[in-house]
This record gives sequence, structure tokens and C-alpha cells, in this order.
Amino acid sequence: MIRTRAIGTGSYVPHRVVTNEEIARPLGLAPDQIYRLTGIRERHWAADHEASSDMAIEAGRQALLAAGCEASAIEAVIVSTTSPDAVFPSTACYVQRGLGCKGVGAFDVSASCSGFLYGLSMAQAMIESGQIRTCLVAASEVKSRFLDPKDGATAMLFGDGAGALVLRGEEDRSLEMRGILGIRLRADGSRHELIRVQAGGSRKPSSQATVERHEHTLRMQGASLYRAAIRRIEQAVQDILKEFGVDLREVKQVVLHQANGRILAQIADRLAIPQDRLSSVIERYGNTSSASVPIALDAAVRGGAIAPGDLVLLGSFGGGLTWATGLVRW
Repeated sequence: MIRTRAIGTGSYVPHRVVTNEEIARPLGLAPDQIYRLTGIRERHWAADHEASSDMAIEAGRQALLAAGCEASAIEAVIVSTTSPDAVFPSTACYVQRGLGCKGVGAFDVSASCSGFLYGLSMAQAMIESGQIRTCLVAASEVKSRFLDPKDGATAMLFGDGAGALVLRGEEDRSLEMRGILGIRLRADGSRHELIRVQAGGSRKPSSQATVERHEHTLRMQGASLYRAAIRRIEQAVQDILKEFGVDLREVKQVVLHQANGRILAQIADRLAIPQDRLSSVIERYGNTSSASVPIALDAAVRGGAIAPGDLVLLGSFGGGLTWATGLVRW
């Protein structure tokens, strides 16, 4: 059978480091208060000339290098983003051009913070159905351009960055079956109001009035989203482990969306995940939306926390509402 394997990871964050001291001033908070509330000490924000595609290209290059793979071998480019370069064309088309993957399919996925796992699921389906053999999946976000510096619910959380994965379809006759074992996607559109950017789409086009009302900034109902994230991720993790007959103690590394340090701590406590098996880069990078899972995954791989043959559990939660889990034998 064809198994979809991850053969290279990569990530990129902008050079500008934004500390809690800088974030705290407009909010009237002390820097240590932000850390206590979020588990974040600093985040990276894009330079004026940087767009989502620029960061995805850099992360993609790192993933290709790690995979020992030429860009000419890539047969599809999938990019998760909620901060695209433009309404159209897709950010994936910019990435395809930048990497030199000529003539291959390229498209975007918009599933908020769950977008990377949604993209992985699409890549897996394309590979295992025989459409393609090798795919680049990236997630890239420039959330800093959608923040109100005086909004305490969002200003302290979000950073910019990108992560990428090179996937390849390989014949697998082994009993261990390395590769993506399964990805499960979920959504609840009835809760879409919990986190969103109100204006700029076809329902509420951009106008002078929407700009004056600050309707192009990210708004979030933090407490409700916090409770929903913990509940949905806890249940989704339990469901996928039960489906594949896996005990959590068999999982070498759990890589979850880096939304907030308190959310990570609550989920780890509820599921009894040991600290050394929970990937966390929230302190250095903040919440990079859909890019947070591949950034954390790349850090775990390069740091030696994930080795060939290890079971890895992936999980994410975001606007929509959307959530997803994945189980991978590395």
C-alpha cells in the first residue's frame, strides 16, 4: 500500500522580536502579567516588506533541504493561511513561483489555526489516490497586521511565522507502517463569532466606515474560546487514540496548536501528558495561528525529540470553529 511519509520539515520566523515590554505599554499592563496570562515572553513580527508567501518560501526551502529534495520534484503546493498576500491569486501560487515548482498544482486552505492539518489531509488524499507522489504543505501567517494594539484579548497573543513539511508517497509493506496513520477534521460553524475579522469579505466589503470602526482587526471572545478549545481538543485526542488502538503512553511527542500556554497546560493536565512529551514553543513565538503546529513540529524534529519510528500526535483548534487531530508514525 502507499503510505504518506513526512521526509523533511522547515520553519521561518521574521527577524523582528517583539517583547512583552513593547506589547504591555498600550495595554496598561506589566510585562510579567502578560507572561502569567499567556505563557509568552516574546513573538516575532514581519517586516514591512514581508508577506505570508515570503515566509512560506523560506520555510519551504528549509523543508526541501531537510528532505534532500529538489523543488522540481514537488508535484503540488498547498498553503494554509488566513493572512494571504492578496484576495487572489492564491498565496500558494506565489510560493510555487518563489520555490521554482513549475507547472504544478497550487492552492490555499483557509481553516484558521487548524489549516495545516486540513492541508495535510488533502495532501495525504492526493498522494494515496495516486494523483501525485511528492507534496509541499506550508502554513504561513502575518497576524500582526490584523491586531489592535489596545485589544487585550488579542494583542498579547499573536506572532508571525511559517512552517512547512515535504510529504512523499512510498510503498510500505512493513508491519510498523511508518507515515500518516490518519487525520480527522472537525468544524462547528455555529460558533464562528468567537474569533473573526468582521470586514473585508463579500458579506461586509471594505469601506471607509469599516476602517473607522476597526472592523478589519482580529476580535476574539477569549473566555468562551478558551473553554471550547480545551473541551474539543481533549475529546478529539481521545477519539483518534481509541480509533487507532493507541495508548497515549505509546506516543513519543504531542504537538498541539500553540494557542496559549494556559491552554496547553490544561490539556496536558487533563490527558496526563508528561511535560517532556508535549512540544511547546509558545514562550518564544507566541500564537502563530495555523503555522504554530509545523513550527513546533520542526523544532521537535531538529531538537531530537522526534526520531524515526516514533508515534507523534498532532492537534489543532481555531476559528470557524475548526479542530483537527492527526496520528503519524515518523
